[in-house]
This record gives sequence, C-alpha cells and structure tokens, in this order.
Amino acid sequence: MPAPDFGGLPAYAELQCASNFSFLRGASHADDIAARAAQLRYAAIAVTDECSLAGVVRAHVEAKNAGIPFIVGSEFALTNADGSHALRFTALAMTREGYGNLSELITLARMRADKGNYRLATRDLDHPEASHGHLKGLPDCMAILNPEYPANEARLDAQLEWFAATFGERARIALTLHARAMDDLHRGAIERAATRHAVPVVATGAPVMHVRSRKPLQDVLSAIRLGRPVAECGYDLAPNAEQHLRSRLRLANLYPARALAETVEIARRCTFSLDELRYEYPDELVPDGFTPEAYLRQETYTGAHRRWPAGIPHKVQAQIEHELALIADLRYEPYFLTVYDIVRFARNEGILCQGRGSAANSAVCYCLGVTEVDPARSSMLFERFISKERGEPPDIDVDFEHQRREEVVQYIYRKYGRDRAALTAAVTTYRPRSALRESGKALGIDPAIVDRVAKAHHWFDSKEDLLSRFAEAGLDPQAPLIAQWADFATLLLGFPRHLSQHSGGFVISRGKLSRLVPIENAAMVDRSIIQWDKDDIEALGLLKIDVLALGMLSAVRRALDLISEKRGKVFELQDIPAEDSATYEMICRADTVGVFQIESRAQMSMLPRLQPRQFYDLVIEVAIVRPGPVQGGMVHPYLRRRQGIEPVTFPESTDGAGTSPYAGRADFPGAGDAGCNACGGLFCGGGRPVAPCDGCVAPQGRPRRLLRPHCQRHAPAGV
Repeated sequence: MPAPDFGGLPAYAELQCASNFSFLRGASHADDIAARAAQLRYAAIAVTDECSLAGVVRAHVEAKNAGIPFIVGSEFALTNADGSHALRFTALAMTREGYGNLSELITLARMRADKGNYRLATRDLDHPEASHGHLKGLPDCMAILNPEYPANEARLDAQLEWFAATFGERARIALTLHARAMDDLHRGAIERAATRHAVPVVATGAPVMHVRSRKPLQDVLSAIRLGRPVAECGYDLAPNAEQHLRSRLRLANLYPARALAETVEIARRCTFSLDELRYEYPDELVPDGFTPEAYLRQETYTGAHRRWPAGIPHKVQAQIEHELALIADLRYEPYFLTVYDIVRFARNEGILCQGRGSAANSAVCYCLGVTEVDPARSSMLFERFISKERGEPPDIDVDFEHQRREEVVQYIYRKYGRDRAALTAAVTTYRPRSALRESGKALGIDPAIVDRVAKAHHWFDSKEDLLSRFAEAGLDPQAPLIAQWADFATLLLGFPRHLSQHSGGFVISRGKLSRLVPIENAAMVDRSIIQWDKDDIEALGLLKIDVLALGMLSAVRRALDLISEKRGKVFELQDIPAEDSATYEMICRADTVGVFQIESRAQMSMLPRLQPRQFYDLVIEVAIVRPGPVQGGMVHPYLRRRQGIEPVTFPESTDGAGTSPYAGRADFPGAGDAGCNACGGLFCGGGRPVAPCDGCVAPQGRPRRLLRPHCQRHAPAGV
C-alpha cells in the first residue's frame, strides 16, 4: 500500500463500519461511506455489516473510483454452547484464502437459520465440525474483539482469553470512543485487559453513518426496528451523533497514537481485493476426451445439421465459425454448455422454453436449441451479445413454462448441489408507500393519516414534490412534523429493507460457491440465494443464467396440445408457420389482446400505423415503443418513412446496407450497430453505436456521443 501524505495528522483506517445493509441499523449507503472516507483522506475503509457481504461490491466500486483501499469484512455475534451471548467480533479478509473462509463462515451461519437470521457459536471457530475444520481460527483473517460498553474487566478477561487462543497473533481488541460518560473507565479496562493478554489495541469508530447529519435518520431506523415511535425509544437510541466517519483531527484528539497506528498496520496486512475473484463454471458437462471448445463445437454442428438437414447455408456457417472463435477467445464455452444442459433437460421433459434478449443474435444459441430465431432469416450482430472490447459477461435469459419452471430449478439444485448453485439476490428497497408508512409511524403520526397519505401517493421525486402532495392531502407543509416526515420519507427511498430472491438468475460454480459469495436461505422452501444482486454480479464480471417463468409459454403449451388433439398428430413449436398472412392481418387491426409483447395500449395504437407484414417488422415495432425512442422523437420520423410520406435516404457509402430494414433510421442499438458496420472501417465490437458517423445520426441531426474509439480509421482524426 503506498504511503499517502496525511498532512501532518495521524493516518487512520476505519476497520468497522455498518452500511444500510445492516438493516435498520446503518443509515448510509455503502458507496457513500467509501466516498466520504476518501474525502477525509483515510488510509483505508472497511464495510463490516453483520454476517453479511451484501454491501461490499458497491463500496468496492466506489472505493476504486475514489482511490482509497477497501477492506472486506463482517461482524458476528457468537453464542456459547448453552445459547447465551458470548461476544461480538469483526473479521477482516487479509488474502483471497481469508476471503473464502469469511464467505464460507457467513454461509455456515446463515444456512442453519431462517431467512434474515444467523446462528454462530464459539465452537464453530475453536472446535468446528470436520466438514468445516478448515475454518478453525478463521485463517487469513484479522479478528477484532468488540467489547461491551462499558467494559467489565472480569468478563473481558474471559473473552480475551478465548479470543487470543482462537485467533493467535491475528487477534486485536477494539477501543471505540463516542464521547460518552464512561469513556475513561471503558478505555482503562480495555487497556489493562489487553496488556494482560498481550493483545494489541486498535482504534475503531464503529460508524453507522457517513456524516453526522444522518443521526435523525438513524434514530428513525432504530425506531422502526424497535417497533416504537422515536419519542418512546429513550435510551435505546444512540446518545449522540458520534457514530459517523469523523475527521482525523477529531480522532487524533480522542485516541492514543499507538491505537491509531494499529489501524494502518492492519490495513497494510489486508491486501485482498474483490478484483481477485475469478469465476469458474462447472466442468463436468464436458465428456472425457473432449475439451470444452471441442465439445461445444461438436454440439453446435450437431444442432446445425438438425436445423438444416439439407445443408448448412454458407452465411450461417460463417456466422457459427465467427461466434465459436470469439467464444473460445473469451473462454465462455462452459457457460454455453451449462445453458445447453439446462435447456436440453427441459426439452427432454417436454417443458417449453425459449431464449430471449441479445442471445437471439447468436447462431450458436439457435443451433443448441436455446433460441428459435433462425439466423438464415435475419441479419445478426453477435457483438450485441458478446464483445471482447466491451468486457461484459454474456447474459442468456431463458423463459420456461411458468407452471413447470420449478422442475428446472430443482434439476439445477440436484445436479450441482446447494453448495454450488444459488439464485442471485434481489434487494427489496423502500418504495414511496413503504417509506411514507414506516417513517410516519416512527414519528408518531396518526395511523389514519399515515394510511390515507400512503395510499394516495404512488411516487414522488423530491422533498418539495412530496410537500406539495401533502398539501393536496390537506396537511400543512409548513408544520415541523410534516416537514420532518417529508425529509425522512425522501431519505428512506432506495434504502434496502431485506434480500429477496431474483426471479430466476442462477449462479453456478465449479467448486464451492460459498467461497466466492455468501449463501443464505430464501423464504421459499428448498431455495437459497447469494448475498449479491445482479448489479453486483455484473460489476465483478461474474456469470449468471436467468431461468425465468413465462405464463405465455404455458398458454402456448396448452394451445399446442389442443391443436395436436384436433389434428390427430403431434404439433410442436417449430411446426408453427414462419410467416402467416392471416395472423399479420389480425395484428395490423390491433386485434392483439392476450398476444405477448404487443398487447399493451401503446403497442396496439402503433400496430395499425406501422402495418407489420413480416417478423422483423414486429422486432422493430417492439423496440421503438419504449420510453427512450418515444422521448427522443424517433418514432414519427420512422413511421413517415415507412408510410412513404418522407423519402428514405442512405449515406452514399452504405447504399442502404445495415440501416435499410429500419428505413434509414438508427433508432435503436441494433440499427446503430448495423449502420456503423456499413459505413466502412467502423468496428462495432462495443455492441452499441460507437462513432458519430453518417449511419449513426440521432434525431435532429445530432451525432451520438462517441463511446469508445473503436473506429481505427476515424478515431485518430478525432471523429
């Protein structure tokens, strides 16, 4: 770790900090904590939520941006063999091995308890069961004992004796001073006990908020947790606002120099970064004698010959080779084979499934049976799905019949085990109604008023917006209590309430998933989730598979069964005619109630004007009836060109190549990419419009922003 200039003040690293993922205790977002620590020029910052790593990815990303070292950690409450409270301590990951041990310890504690709780005993660390013997003493982790306040020397001696014996030279004891009445007695007891047991003392602030001004919100959160109004919480609330990230000048006046220096020494030893995590997909899907690359190639071409028994079209074969080369270069074969295995199981069981999203741009996915979008019938841009330059992992969404999706979920659990497969988390946050209800109750506002206001407000954008809506509801926005209510409700928006399960995003690993990310029980029986959501997974470049449920596929299944019964022979999804004029006539009349994707009022109003006559017309129609194209003024110019009101023109160099299906418009990313390819010399590996060339002109003639200099010909010229 480089030695920064600390401006004459003692260096300090905060090693214990709770974010709002310590639900109803922490009053700040993890990224706000990291940003504030950088502003205060701390040597390092740790986020140590209780038995959780849910907030560490957000803090890690912000810490990288702010240029401050970040330490991964967690706090635990241990019980004795009889179930009584033993002690609290904080563990900090020193290395990748230590992080794996920490993650596995959290998993152990969470998986033996119901959702939202955990159980961890002293024996789990000093005499663990054989299956978790490698967690004895939590190797490669620093351990900091958090004494009760004020410290009882006799009790502290017993705790330190066990603590030092269990963690050895990695044991420390925290000195936390919050300007309370018994700070001197507390400090004296800790220093004497530390001397007797030869355990170094380390200064900690144990903050639960990034700035002092969050103290009122922290009180409200405490009141919500306690189930009482703030006015009735009394001594259960923190006596002051010292539990925030304090200035180093303030800390230098409170703590002994050696305790401050110890924080920096611990930070120096904790070298692990979340960037070190490497994700490995299962390898048992590859038969003996095959490499993943060779097996994926074999299965792809087996599927290709099944799709085109008369011979694979030259264009398609070239596309397959291009995709296989890029997949091999990025080593994504195990990911594709894992998806292929799941889809193959579903098809063998007669479960309808269909890949969607950008995976529809893949000929390999079509050959493997993941999607049903025929590459021979459309122009595909694989780089919208996978790109070397973009550096983002692929994301294949597969829909299954909603009535049978659980069979697929349990197949994954059976095949890989609960220790290697889990659903990603979905962070349930405070929405307008819940923020209004919870903050109103905490302030002691009449329940009838809280209920009336919450039911009347579906959304608000700011405190001022909420105050105006309060006035509409007959409340006085100038009243101090109402103003406070607006303050707290606004602050609570977006705060996490709990972790729930994603609709179907699976993370599957080659080894123990619990050494990559903690796993805990979901509310549903036989379900487990990791502690990170899809955004965390994406930020770290990890891979997930979306196993989703779609009611329309269940309806299609029943329709296929009915047709088969009427005709006296099996009628399957692939037997549906590719283009049916009678169907398009129905669509052009907007007779689409119950038709998936084109049944909304906005879609039904567009269909008679667009008059779709082929499949790709529907692709364009679905793509442009979205907030972005509508607000950007893209829809009407396209319709005028399509209806012949406005001439269709193309850049001279393209002769319509790339943008001709879109009437010369580049109104959504696929059109922009195709136009860039057609302009000559433009490499669209980024998967989005990459240069303001003639084929990528936005409405009103404004060129799109240059995202990356992928155009080797134009970028040097400053295009």
